Amino acid sequence: MLKILLLFVLFALNTVFFSQEKNRKAQFNLESGLALQGFDPVSYFLKKPLEGKKNHSFNYKNVTYYFANEANLKTFKNSPDKYEPQFGGWCAYAMGKTGEKVEVDPETYKIIDDKLYLFYNSFFNNTLSTWNKDEKSLKAKADKNWIKFIKNN
Repeated sequence: MLKILLLFVLFALNTVFFSQEKNRKAQFNLESGLALQGFDPVSYFLKKPLEGKKNHSFNYKNVTYYFANEANLKTFKNSPDKYEPQFGGWCAYAMGKTGEKVEVDPETYKIIDDKLYLFYNSFFNNTLSTWNKDEKSLKAKADKNWIKFIKNN
């Protein structure tokens, strides 16, 4: 009887874990199944966003990242939460202003408090410039708005 109970508990935990992973993936800004449109998350912190390579890929909690080289891949594996983009890789400005998921230009970014924030930048509309004018307020609102997305999982 104890074995059956233990198996049931393990099955339930496993189901919850995989459900959370699937829901997490649904909240991320993924293009062709890739985070950051294939850019290397570690490279942003080295102040030069680089496109990653398929042969240096890693799946973290059901989200796939590409890396420019083996060293960046290893760095990410050692501390993945540090390098993942905020708000699932959606535009930080839009998340703060309207609470919406808006696409980004993967080369328009800012590192704030050792976290990666991405922004929409197209057709004479660089939301990073607008963000910089009211960063404190927009960041607080974005943090609050993002909770609504991850809470529903």
